[in-house]
Amino acid sequence: MARGRGGFIGQDGLNAPDSPTSVSGTGGDSSVSVAFTAPTNVGGSAITGYRVQDGTKAHGASGTSSPINVTGLTNDTTYTFNVWAINAFGYSAPSDTSAGVTPVAPPLGVFFNGNGNNVIDYVNISTTGNATDWGDADSTNQTHGSAGSSTRGVSASYSADYDYITYASTGNAVHFGDITGATGLYISGVSSSTRGVFYSGNGTTGSSDMEYITIASTGNGTDYGDMSDSNFQFMTNQVTSPTRGLFCGGTKSGAADNDVIRYVTIASTGNTTNFGDLTQARFKAAGASSNTRGLIAGGAANGASSIYNIIDYVTIASTGNATDFGDSTVTRYDLGGTSSGIRAVFNGGYNGSYAAINTIDYVTIASTGNAADFGDMTTTKTACGAIGPAHGGIS
Repeated sequence: MARGRGGFIGQDGLNAPDSPTSVSGTGGDSSVSVAFTAPTNVGGSAITGYRVQDGTKAHGASGTSSPINVTGLTNDTTYTFNVWAINAFGYSAPSDTSAGVTPVAPPLGVFFNGNGNNVIDYVNISTTGNATDWGDADSTNQTHGSAGSSTRGVSASYSADYDYITYASTGNAVHFGDITGATGLYISGVSSSTRGVFYSGNGTTGSSDMEYITIASTGNGTDYGDMSDSNFQFMTNQVTSPTRGLFCGGTKSGAADNDVIRYVTIASTGNTTNFGDLTQARFKAAGASSNTRGLIAGGAANGASSIYNIIDYVTIASTGNATDFGDSTVTRYDLGGTSSGIRAVFNGGYNGSYAAINTIDYVTIASTGNAADFGDMTTTKTACGAIGPAHGGIS
């Protein structure tokens, strides 16, 4: 009798097929695509189908050929799989067990509400295409700063509110707490997987206030320390590793733009420390990062007299001046940015003609070069914070 025959009790095991071989899986969102090689010896009649089950026998699927997709799985949980071949005489013995496979959620980029609308959009950063509506924020105020864990995203608006969304579902944002320090039009945020740190500029007078939240909870911000110099209109967020967050550039009424990069150690509290300089002094840029490299895109000169398509990069664990990465697809400022840890996406803002745009572009963080078009947001949007469950601060 050929290896693998035998089937279940009550079936004709002598005429059942041999077992499938080379079983492997590829994780998706709450699913695994299980591939296998069909047996050469089909038994007493042609194979009519295959059955796949995970090791607990709680999840399975059937099909007529490889691969077969098993759905309803829990993301970030590891599964193993066996496959059975079926013909008119019954089931084969089970295949050898696959190696462990872990389904994962797609790397989302969520674009919070911007100036003049309360729309929240999202994209799958690993693909390209237009954004999809997520839900609504509870106001039409600019959100600017953002923070997030692998399960939750938090936005900060100049109406002194923190709101949050849960990545596992779509829907409207929920109130998280209040900003307790200085509030103004321009808020920047960085985050690890557990804590968000926010700097809030304040009108034309500037501010040095920084505060933090614990992302898994809700509540008001707590004092963190001070920015090394008071600015407003930073608009650079999510240049972050699991340990550090960077605040880049800025301006203040009556003062020249600055090119200063400052950093904090997110898990501690205290004032910022000098990191280095941008390649161009500017404000209202946007940041995105892997857990090792940070990108700073776009921005404008004071009063938006000049608008840039510059993308800079830094190595977050070190200190030093930024290096040229490439150019965005459009000149713009007041934009947002986030990442999958592999790709960075930048969205919205005002273009070189001072018109609000819905453009999304992307780059591969580990390389250098010019950005490529990703797609469009559902609406034009400026001053909108962005976040995702796989940004550079996720360990």
